[in-house]
Amino acid sequence: MLRYFFIWIQAARLRTLPLSLAGIILGNALALGDPFFDYQIFVLALLTATGFQVLSNFANDYGDGIKGTDNAMRIGPQRVLQQQLLSPKALLTGIFVTALISFGLAMALIITAFDGIFDSMAWMFIFLTLAAIVAAFKYTVGKNAYGYIGLGDFFVFVFFGLVAVMGSYFLQTQSLSLISLYFALSMGLLSVAVLNLNNMRDYKSDRESHKQTLVVLIGLKAAKGYHLSLIILAIALSVWGGFQAGFLPIQYLFGLSFLSLLWHLRIFYGIENERDYDGQLKLVALSSFFLAVGLWIGMVLGG
Repeated sequence: MLRYFFIWIQAARLRTLPLSLAGIILGNALALGDPFFDYQIFVLALLTATGFQVLSNFANDYGDGIKGTDNAMRIGPQRVLQQQLLSPKALLTGIFVTALISFGLAMALIITAFDGIFDSMAWMFIFLTLAAIVAAFKYTVGKNAYGYIGLGDFFVFVFFGLVAVMGSYFLQTQSLSLISLYFALSMGLLSVAVLNLNNMRDYKSDRESHKQTLVVLIGLKAAKGYHLSLIILAIALSVWGGFQAGFLPIQYLFGLSFLSLLWHLRIFYGIENERDYDGQLKLVALSSFFLAVGLWIGMVLGG
């Protein structure tokens, strides 16, 4: 029984959680000054994001597994279906159960934020919840899986950036701001950068498996230039967002994460073995998380 539990933990890929939580932390950090800031909403948003990320990981394991994309050529960590640790039926059951739990958490979040479901904006967030569940499933599952036709970057940008940051900000403040948009764009670009590194690492196996990621479509050389633009623009947007918000110097504490991002770029351009992209993938994901945490600490210290 314990071994079975750890197999599901492996399938959940908990190492992906910092990136999925970064947008929620960032959006809530920007809302900290709101007099009605509610920590219950913050916690429920974190739990909901966790549910969606685990759902996405289960679905990716299933979709890539049954399509044969997860094969001996793949460089990344082996997945449970690939290793035959779970059957496709068991994994589908896990996907269904996780989707129900995630929907329940999202409903609790929406009801708490809007005091019920009778507000028109509550229904907008219910729609976003259903869209997130479908997006998590359709990334690799089915004939028209969007991760197989070069659209993964777009959906990651929308859900990890715009929805996570601006959505969590709106749940706290019942409003939107230009500042939240700048930081949402920044987090979206960093999240896409993580996906781009993942796809550069798996370029050869994806190409052989006919998984048309953006990297496969544009080639490795163009993907390197694309990656540089994602990182630099993300840094610029967050700095500009802080400037427009009139941040105090202490509130730029999030800028410390730029040091690791710039260090990443220095290493990135010297990579020749695609296996080395895996370590950089983790570095960018953690840098994104520390950007969000740094902003939270800066907002607290700056009053």
